Amino acid sequence: MHTDEEVQIPEPGSNTHIEFEHVYKSYDNETHVVRDLNLEIEENEFLTLLGPSGSGKTTCLMLLAGFEPISSGSIKIFGQPIQDILPHKRNIGMVFQNYALFPHMSVGKNLEFPLEVRGVNKSQREQQVQRALELVQLGGFEDRKPSQLSGGQQQRVAIARALVYEPSIVLMDEPLGALDRRLREEMQYEIRRLHQQLEVTMIYVTHDQQEAMVLSDRVAVFQDGVVQQIATPETLYEEPARVFVSSFIGDNNVLFGVVKEIQDNEICHVDLDGDNRVQALAVTHHNPGDEVWLTIRPERISIRPEKDMYTNNFPAKVKDVVFMGDHLRLNVTTCGVRDFIVKIPNIVGHGGVLPGDEIRIGWAALDCRAIAREPEVVIQNKKEIQQNEKKYIG
Repeated sequence: MHTDEEVQIPEPGSNTHIEFEHVYKSYDNETHVVRDLNLEIEENEFLTLLGPSGSGKTTCLMLLAGFEPISSGSIKIFGQPIQDILPHKRNIGMVFQNYALFPHMSVGKNLEFPLEVRGVNKSQREQQVQRALELVQLGGFEDRKPSQLSGGQQQRVAIARALVYEPSIVLMDEPLGALDRRLREEMQYEIRRLHQQLEVTMIYVTHDQQEAMVLSDRVAVFQDGVVQQIATPETLYEEPARVFVSSFIGDNNVLFGVVKEIQDNEICHVDLDGDNRVQALAVTHHNPGDEVWLTIRPERISIRPEKDMYTNNFPAKVKDVVFMGDHLRLNVTTCGVRDFIVKIPNIVGHGGVLPGDEIRIGWAALDCRAIAREPEVVIQNKKEIQQNEKKYIG
C-alpha cells in the first residue's frame, strides 16, 4: 500500500544512494524477469544497465521508479525502503524512449506540468522551466509545440522535463532509440555533459554497447534477469569474467579447449584440438583437464607477425576483407574455426591482404582470456565451439 511519505534526504557523508537487495520480479508468479538482484549505486554515479531485449534491465528501472511493484526483496534510497512510497514522492526523474510529451501543450507547459503536480507556485515554476531549458540548450523554445521540433529537440525537452523539478535520481529508458546515428552520438555527449554538470545519480538502460561505454561510470550487464558482471567500461572490455560478457561487449573471437597445464598460476596452456595449443591468461580458476572458452579481441591480433613475436602463432586463410573506414575486417579460417575475425588499421599498404591469401596470425597470451565453460551461453562462434566440444565429449 502506497503512502504520502516522501524519500528523506540523509545527512552529508552517505555515499550509497540506491540499493537493490534480493529483488525478484515476476508477472505471472512463475517466470522471474528479475532474479535475486543485489546492486548498490553510489550517489552521483552514472550506471548503465546493458543487455539484450528481455534481459530485465527496463523492468529494474520500472521497479525503482515505482511503476511496477516488486515481487520480493527490497529497494532502498539512502537506506530508506521505498516500496510503499508513491512514484512522485521518490524524487526521481524519468526519460522515455518515445519522449511522452503532451502534443497539445507548448514546451513550457510540458515542463510546468510535473511542477504543478508537486504544488510549485507559478513564479517558481517559470524560473525552473527557464533553467531546465537552458541546461539542454533550448532557451527561447518554451512557446513551441512538440510537433514544431526535430527529434533531437524533442528528446532534449523530455530530458529537461525530467530535470525541471531537480530530482536526485534520473532514469533513462533507451532515450536515444528513435534518433538517427549522428543525433544519437551528439546526444550521448550531451547527456554525459549534463551528468557532469548536475552531479545527479543517473541510471540508463540501453542495448547499445557503444552508448554504455561512452556514458557510464559503471555498466551492469544483464542476461535472463541476472547481472552477469558489473564494472567500469574498460574492465568489462579488457577483463570480462564470463563469456557472455566478452561476446556482448564489442567483437570477440571465442575458441573452445581443454587446459593441459598452468604456468605460474596465471597462464593456461590450452589444447584446442590435436594440433593447436594456445596460451591464455586465466580470468577464472582452472585446473588441468578443465574445459574452457578462450576469448581474443580482433584488434589484438597481428597479421604476418615476426617469428617468435608471439607465443600464439597460427596459419590462417583469408575468406573475406571488408572495408570499415578506419579499419579493415578480415574473416579468416584458423584453429578449426571458420569465422575468426581480425581487425587491422586502415593504413598505407592494407591492400596487401586479399581473399584467398594464406597468412599467419598471432596474439599475446595476455590478450587471450581463459574463462570457465558455461552451459547454454549465446556467443558468436557457437557452431564452431559445439563442433570442437564433440571431439572431447565423444
